[in-house]
Formats: sequence, structure tokens, C-alpha cells
Amino acid sequence: MNQDDLEDVRAQLHGKPIGGWALLQMAGGCGIASYAVWAVLLMPGFRRVPLKLQVPYMPASTGQVKNVMALLHGRSGKMVDLGSGDGRIVLEACRRGFKPAVGYELNPWLIRLSSFYAWRAGYSREVSYLRKDLWKVKLHDCRNISVFLAPSVLELLESKMLAELPDGARVVTGRFPLPTWVPSSILGQGADRAWAYDVKTVRQAGLGQPAGKAV
Repeated sequence: MNQDDLEDVRAQLHGKPIGGWALLQMAGGCGIASYAVWAVLLMPGFRRVPLKLQVPYMPASTGQVKNVMALLHGRSGKMVDLGSGDGRIVLEACRRGFKPAVGYELNPWLIRLSSFYAWRAGYSREVSYLRKDLWKVKLHDCRNISVFLAPSVLELLESKMLAELPDGARVVTGRFPLPTWVPSSILGQGADRAWAYDVKTVRQAGLGQPAGKAV
């Protein structure tokens, strides 16, 4: 609904009480619009992913992006975002000098949106957004990783990262901390909070390993 449509609705409703049927129609219209966005834009990225591994798209806020970059300050090299959504963290990492800066995202519409933002910002040749299942991505050469994922997948991701990441890697998570790793640093408050984990420290502490298994 554009601005002109909104003005028409306001004009029609001005001075008139809104009945229950009208409210129901308005709610139904919003519900249909929301479903359309889900079905057309977001659903394609979920169709081939097991239910327990599905992660809903929620864009990172300006504060979250700022805190992620602050926790990676002074570092360099490859930066990857696992489940990159609309690509804003990858784009900011590229601006800060991380090369290569790569986002892995399964949803093709979000890949297109990320590419558009990068093109608009003049960084289309310096960032990469790849349509790839994060569980199939190899992390052996990754030194800087950002993760904005749902709690339901974080424990599985811990195991993958511990098995593949080099000792010098740093993982930064937003919205939710990793369930068993102890963070090296925490920055921000509330929804903007971010946690940083140094893989070498995690390995030395023996975290993320089954009981009795040598690190």
C-alpha cells in the first residue's frame, strides 16, 4: 500500500467509527500481505532445509552491526557471515577492510537484495554473496565469523566451528550467545548485544566437546 492509498483510507475513515467487521477485514488484509511476502520472498530458502535447522530472517540493526565490527576491530583477513540475510554485516566488513568478505545465504531473494545493496554502495566487486547451505560451507580458512542465528541451531554450529575453524579465528554472535562457549568479550545491551569467542581459548578450555573426549 503506497502513500496515496493510505491517504484515501484516512479520508474515508475520517470521522467514522470503525466497526468489528471493518477491523477484521483490515487484519485479514495485513495477514494476506504478510503471507505473500513470506511465500514469495522468504519461503524458497527454507524448502530444502530440515525443520530443526530452519532460521527465520531478521535483519541486523545498526547497533548490532556496530557492535560486531567493534568486536572485530584490529583484525584482518577473511570475514564470513553465516546466514547473511540482506548482507549488511558483510558490506560493513568490506568497508572496514576485511578481504575477502563473504556472506552465505540459502534464500535466493535475500542474495539478490544483498547484491543490490552492495551495488548501490559501490562495493559490488568487493563482496561475495553465495547461495550455499551454511552446514555445507567449509570454514578451515575463515578467521573472522559473524553469526546471527536462532538458538535452536547454535549448539550444532558450535560443533561444526570447533571442528573446522583455525585457532586464530574469532566468532562473533548477535542476539543470542553460543550455548556452551565462554565469550572473550561482550559488547552492547539488550537486542544489540554481541558476544566474541576466540577459538583457541575455547579449545584450551575444552568447551564444546563431549565428556571424556580429548581436545
